[in-house]
Amino acid sequence: MSLKEFLHQLQFDPDKVKSKDWETDWEDAPLPYKLYRGLPSFPLCAEVPLTLAGEREMAKPKLRELGHFLWYTFGLTQLSQSVYGPDAGDDWGSSLQLCRRFVPSGGGLYPSELYLYLKLEELPYGVYHYDAAHHRLILLREGSFDDYLSKALGNRCDLSAAFGVAFVSTMFWKNYFKYNHFCYRLQGLDAGLLMGQLLETAKRFGFEAGVCFQFLDRAINRLLGLSEHEESAYAVIPLSNEPVMNWFSNGKKGDAVAAADLCEELAVLQHKHYMRSRRVLEFPMLLKLNEASMLDRSDSFHPIGIEKQDTDHSAAYMLPSVNRLSYDLASVLQERYSPENEFILLQVSQSDLAALLNEALLSFKYRNDLDGNHDGPASRITLYGSFYGVEGIANGAYRYDGSAHALQLLRAGDHRGWLQYGMSLDNVNLHQVPLCFHIAGDLNYQHAQLGYRGYRIQQMETGMLVHRLLLAATASGLGGRPLLGFDANVSDELYGMVSRGLTSLIQIPVGHCRSRSRLEGSLAH
Repeated sequence: MSLKEFLHQLQFDPDKVKSKDWETDWEDAPLPYKLYRGLPSFPLCAEVPLTLAGEREMAKPKLRELGHFLWYTFGLTQLSQSVYGPDAGDDWGSSLQLCRRFVPSGGGLYPSELYLYLKLEELPYGVYHYDAAHHRLILLREGSFDDYLSKALGNRCDLSAAFGVAFVSTMFWKNYFKYNHFCYRLQGLDAGLLMGQLLETAKRFGFEAGVCFQFLDRAINRLLGLSEHEESAYAVIPLSNEPVMNWFSNGKKGDAVAAADLCEELAVLQHKHYMRSRRVLEFPMLLKLNEASMLDRSDSFHPIGIEKQDTDHSAAYMLPSVNRLSYDLASVLQERYSPENEFILLQVSQSDLAALLNEALLSFKYRNDLDGNHDGPASRITLYGSFYGVEGIANGAYRYDGSAHALQLLRAGDHRGWLQYGMSLDNVNLHQVPLCFHIAGDLNYQHAQLGYRGYRIQQMETGMLVHRLLLAATASGLGGRPLLGFDANVSDELYGMVSRGLTSLIQIPVGHCRSRSRLEGSLAH
């Protein structure tokens, strides 16, 4: 099967990409976090602040503040045990115990890992892994790597003004063991959710951040000591406390760097790590896609530009002007909940919907190397929604135009039954949900400009927008449940996406809900 055919089936007929006779071996499941052995470790402060309201003044962080930032970004935050009954398809007393983080993850498996290059006075300069299980930093490679990293990023970023660089990677086996080839879609979304959390948390700590989607993969993996048969970097995020920094210049002519040449500057790391699984199956299709997505020369980096989309305002609902939502991020993260059969149908006001949409799109704007000098990636992914019973808005399927703060009516009527028919699992009763969002993106994932790397970038940006939508929903007193168990053909037809060259990437029911019976314990000190 070709890579292009594989990605097409992954989107529209995922059962065809699943290996025959696939069974999940839960007894041999990997840990949801990576554990290094025999390396220098630096404990981080566990006495985290219990509120994150507003934004702090810019300042270079101390180790204590960095620990707080990492805990809110990707730390283990809560131990949760839920009990299920017959309505969930299980016997009474069936339970699920999870060690949760603030970041949503498919199946709670957390395939992403977080690494950092740090230049802080309280630590040796060098490359670290964030050990979420023990809330500490593990030193992987000591030294100053500004020049090396600048070359790996195409000499576009002034890293002398950065106090650190974050790296988001994916460990393939961590959710391949359960989801088989479908994990390739999940891994990009999970990375995007983590990136969205990192960027939102950075605002609360007074850090500036920018996302590099284009970098020399093998050079970054060499720096981090990653085996590309197990794990690969997906995003590089410089962090700065400087108000003015040269983020994404075009580099200098004649400065093209080859990954193979750059790798020669560093020795190969041979660190040992533990993941618990005794038997790791092969996943050649994931490795082929990862290799096909890699960039080998820095002169292939370029912004892809912004394409304006025409919108017909003749059938649009102009939403009321609203202020940005103001909320304590720490409280919202504690309150965020992913309902399944706990949705209850209550009316949503027009002003609440307007505030939710406005906040999701405005908070989503972020600095990145694909947009050049533009504000954000509004043209690469778009927010659609099927609404029922919203005060002052007719039932129907809509496209949200963020620039005009308006809803464009695409198909009138109650479409909950249509969308319910398209779900592969009946874990959510959509007849109890007033808002069902779909994030749409280019049907060909910008392949002409970005090749196969465009697919994982599209999934990451989708995850980042999902994260903002969930935060806005929680701040509005609502619950949201990201779903991939839906037929994209059904939602694409509902909104008439194919004629626009778009497809539905994820489905997010949002509404009022009651909480499932569960025991919870915070891991914060």
